[in-house]
Amino acid sequence: MGAAYFYHLTQRPLEETLPVLLDKARSAGWRIAVRGTDLARMQWLDDRLWLGPDDGFLAHGLAGGPHDSLQPILLTAAVEASNNPACMMSVDGAEISAAEVNALERVCILFDGTDPDAVSRARVQWKSLTQAGCAAQYWSEASGRWEKKAES
Repeated sequence: MGAAYFYHLTQRPLEETLPVLLDKARSAGWRIAVRGTDLARMQWLDDRLWLGPDDGFLAHGLAGGPHDSLQPILLTAAVEASNNPACMMSVDGAEISAAEVNALERVCILFDGTDPDAVSRARVQWKSLTQAGCAAQYWSEASGRWEKKAES
């Protein structure tokens, strides 16, 4: 049974935080799907990952290619991820179900703390998942470093 980790981004933007979390998840040996809500935004994230440092390259692909099932990290705007992930990272308010949280090792929900709509969506997701019995943690970087602020 997995858990949902909520990451409230206030100090660093998604394009800086996501690679750090992806690297940690890969270090755990997990395949990862990054689920967004918009294909153009996923293409933008794909471009950012390709521009990362040479010593920190994260092998990945954008969904829709011939080798999706082989990707260690697959960026997608679809609900289904064909790379059989152990970890799902939700960005831009992409929906995550309680069944997914329970089926995966980890679900990470990253949301922009400077966007009131994103904060509101994350609160709704927290309430929905915890009421469904999912384990959840809320992490904030407001102090300049990541701190766990709540757990359910």
